[in-house]
Amino acid sequence: MIDYLALIDKYYGDKPELRHILVTHSRQVADRALAIVDAHPEWIKEGLVDRTFIEEAAMLHDIGILYCNAPKIFCTGPHKYIEHGYLGAELLRAEGLPKHALVAERHTGTGITIEQVEREELPIPERDYCPQSLEEKIICYADKFYSKSHLGEEVALEKIKYNIWKYGHDAIIRWQELEKICN
Repeated sequence: MIDYLALIDKYYGDKPELRHILVTHSRQVADRALAIVDAHPEWIKEGLVDRTFIEEAAMLHDIGILYCNAPKIFCTGPHKYIEHGYLGAELLRAEGLPKHALVAERHTGTGITIEQVEREELPIPERDYCPQSLEEKIICYADKFYSKSHLGEEVALEKIKYNIWKYGHDAIIRWQELEKICN
């Protein structure tokens, strides 16, 4: 098991407000992801999910926010918020955590397709950012229920669906697939 709080402190130790937001949000996501795993013990028995990895990756999925500009949540970096996934993935790869990096890279929305990157001219490297593994999908799903700007509150399912619908039919289809898996 990795010490994810020590890793967070390495990058956020001098940013107490941002660290609080990151850890609080990530703990909410991790707890929901672990509850989903606990409701499906067959996943662990079949070797499809590593419960320890789920906790670690959920706690680190947003580690790239420190590089982004989102003043409402104390992020003062130069990058657009949409970039936090791949930037966090780069950080985690540099820390020797390539599997954790995939979760960071693939958790945004219901995933971002290469077609979406190209069509919307997103400022991220052109590749597919959709969750692939069951572990990635569980964390991606759990993440949608918690906002960093409204800590402690759970986002209502109807609001999640409304927010996802703005990204088109394919995003809703991916959400429905995540719902089937995680419920």
